[in-house]
Amino acid sequence: MHPPTSGQAATTADIKDSILDAIGDTPLVRLSRLGAELTPQLVAKVESLNPGGSIKDRVAVALIEAAERDGHLRPGGTIVEPTSGNTGTGLAIAARLKGYQAIAVMPDKVSREKIDLLRAYGAKVVLCPTQVEPESPESYYSVSDRLATEIPGAFKPDQYRNPANPAAHYGSTGPELWEQSGGRITHLVVGVGTGGTITGTARYLKERNPDLVVIGADPAGSIYTAPTSADVKGYMVEGVGEDFWPTTFDPSVVDRWIRVSDRDSFLTTRRLATTEGILTGGSCGLAVHAALEVAAEIDDPEAMVAVILPDGGRSYLSKIYSDAWMTEYGFLERTGEVSVGDVLLRKHDDTIPALVTVRSDQSVREAVSLLHEHRVSQLPVVSARDEHAVVGSIGERGVLKHAVTDPDVLGAPIVDVMEPPFPVVSVEAPVRDAVELLSGDRQALLVTRDGQPAGILTRADLLESLAA
Repeated sequence: MHPPTSGQAATTADIKDSILDAIGDTPLVRLSRLGAELTPQLVAKVESLNPGGSIKDRVAVALIEAAERDGHLRPGGTIVEPTSGNTGTGLAIAARLKGYQAIAVMPDKVSREKIDLLRAYGAKVVLCPTQVEPESPESYYSVSDRLATEIPGAFKPDQYRNPANPAAHYGSTGPELWEQSGGRITHLVVGVGTGGTITGTARYLKERNPDLVVIGADPAGSIYTAPTSADVKGYMVEGVGEDFWPTTFDPSVVDRWIRVSDRDSFLTTRRLATTEGILTGGSCGLAVHAALEVAAEIDDPEAMVAVILPDGGRSYLSKIYSDAWMTEYGFLERTGEVSVGDVLLRKHDDTIPALVTVRSDQSVREAVSLLHEHRVSQLPVVSARDEHAVVGSIGERGVLKHAVTDPDVLGAPIVDVMEPPFPVVSVEAPVRDAVELLSGDRQALLVTRDGQPAGILTRADLLESLAA
């Protein structure tokens, strides 16, 4: 590359000072194929093109900058945030560049890719059970509170209560949509999670067009559209919906709600990729499904329905874009071939945990007690330091064999008598693979889901399933 000679015009450099300066100004794209039969225009704000892959990059920087201004964050401090992944990613990126540590506290339903992504950015990840009440000490909200209190110099931005969340969208997402659409938006469709996106964006746009119709898309099971408290229950779409009302959400900006099932969300997500070439997450499919429903009712060619697509799909390749996963959970029709996951589901008994393990630092007597208590014949042995690391196995037959020759074996540590780990098979594998692995003297298989232990299958389990 040579400098321009006389007569050549010099160009102006456009170099960002850091990746944080690349946040925002995401494109507004016409969904001309999905909307081919619709009367109004259907357009989408593609937020996966932010550096961290989601709309939450906008919020993350705003949360940190507000904390710095208010003196809550000091050099070397730690950011602790409950998140389904995207806010955590944005915080992790900004934290590294600004000299902070980041801890993401997440529900255990999130995809493995999200966890790995956060760790790749240097964040620590703490997983908490999904199926607990928000007030439970085990919930990811409560655990984040505890960590923020216990860790010196820690601060919890709290996207669910921090006014910097909706303010970020009032200052960026709303103005961008207004300018990119030429002020022609008549309907705005947004999936509602913390409520920050819909609150900030709708406030800005309604100031410019009071007739704007704002539609909140909500997963079935979320509190926002649940007819009664009994209807608030678990759902599988990530990053949208809630089981409590965040203070960052102003419900008065929503003119209409549309409830969307997990199945419709995921199938629309896949359709968005194959039809429009836009790879997104499940909350985007949820919002697009609602947008299509809204647009189908409009008979005005001058109308414009805009939908916000919060994130990209690369964090969901093992879930929404996996035929095996979609089939296992009933979102795709089965092809007729029985999978290992099918057998595991049929074996499930609400009175017995899906997977019973024993730690390597426990005694043989404790292992025998677990075998009897849970009415199982085989147990995986996991590391005393990592419950997901399987280091061996123990079974009734092996323990009995040792006890015949050494009556004192019950007091010995498990490591003295444990056998090699069970062969591993994925929930996605066909049953024939499991049958082949159980040849010879092998007594059981360890079944994994997303690389994590999920259950045990024995010959008897396979025979009972095939007979059924």
